[in-house]
Amino acid sequence: MVETQQILEDILLQPPLSRCGRGPGLVIIRPVGYAEYQRGNTSLDPEPVLKWAEESYAVVQVSLGDVGDVLGLVRRGIEALRGSEGCDKGEVGLLVYGCESDYPAGFGKDLRDCIAALDEIVAAVCFGALDLDEMEIPLLVHVSGSAAPTTQENQTVYTYPEASSAGFIVPGHPDFKISSAGVAHTRSLTFLKKHLNGPYFDLEKIWEEHTWYEFGDRSVEKTMATMVQEPYVNHIPTMTGGIGRERLSNFYLNHFIFNNPTDTALELISRTVGTDRIVDEFIFSLTHNKEVDWLLPGIPPTGKSLRIPFTSVVNIRGDRLYHEHIAWDQATVLVQLGLMPEYLPFPYALPGGKLPEPGKRFEYRVPAAGAETADKLQDEHLVPSNGMFEFQVREVDDQ
Repeated sequence: MVETQQILEDILLQPPLSRCGRGPGLVIIRPVGYAEYQRGNTSLDPEPVLKWAEESYAVVQVSLGDVGDVLGLVRRGIEALRGSEGCDKGEVGLLVYGCESDYPAGFGKDLRDCIAALDEIVAAVCFGALDLDEMEIPLLVHVSGSAAPTTQENQTVYTYPEASSAGFIVPGHPDFKISSAGVAHTRSLTFLKKHLNGPYFDLEKIWEEHTWYEFGDRSVEKTMATMVQEPYVNHIPTMTGGIGRERLSNFYLNHFIFNNPTDTALELISRTVGTDRIVDEFIFSLTHNKEVDWLLPGIPPTGKSLRIPFTSVVNIRGDRLYHEHIAWDQATVLVQLGLMPEYLPFPYALPGGKLPEPGKRFEYRVPAAGAETADKLQDEHLVPSNGMFEFQVREVDDQ
């Protein structure tokens, strides 16, 4: 990791943490009290200065206490960016954490005056309600709770009714909400990339490099090198994967990269590329000739062939992966292996309160299909729709 540099007591500089090691400049302003929250951070999300450096920005962080020369400190921070080898010497973005009450009185006016005085600042993001009316630069505001839509030119406001304070974005803060923070971060990243002209990366190339090291080269070390310092993988149906570098490395080594059969193949059906995410639909094919514990934990090899519709949501920070959310229908896997009965007991009354006769029981036809699910994803015309609508409960002898 590229070390943080202390410029002044209130200012630190973090060079980009991407593999390319370069990017536009960002200035973060935060209340000095926010420093303590990282000690309570139990998530994989690093503090903002490191998160934005992972996005390949050169970041200066200014901490404001009870008294602070906003203009002077931000100007000194921009000078530090200009002297940093990892910073593109162009326009600068501004991120302000916290709300008005977290800062000294008059902070809103001081911030407006600072932005007006520094031509380098071309766009600003606020993670809390601040008095920043009539700004001449584009402004993105994230507000906890509900708020009326803005009518101001150059200003976009997103509201987060599920969040209780401006601290929802800060890991370790008592009000940190990881789902809302993730959405807000992507929105902020989209906004800043637009106004700072980047940094832009070929996300498809990054993702395909990662999967090549997983399935082609089969190298744990090279696979992990494509990921941020603390990544995670979540295989949702089986709850397998790894949280953090050490556990994920162990998962790749002992349960994934070398556990996949040699005929494993991925057939891409569709791909959606966003600001910091790739969403793939694909068919995952293999012969179950060895125990594949991440997919079928505890099930010995059956020798059966599998074709499984998969969906992956991959989050990329800068030019490295942060996380993978992988999902599939486990029922179709069990059907294809012959491990899912066609009928199972239905231990409830039917509509109208009907119960089975003495010595009888109800069974329902399991609403799951085999390899037809992959055929249906590959070509919607290969399998007729709505065939399961005909499934019914039956009454059989209770054995």
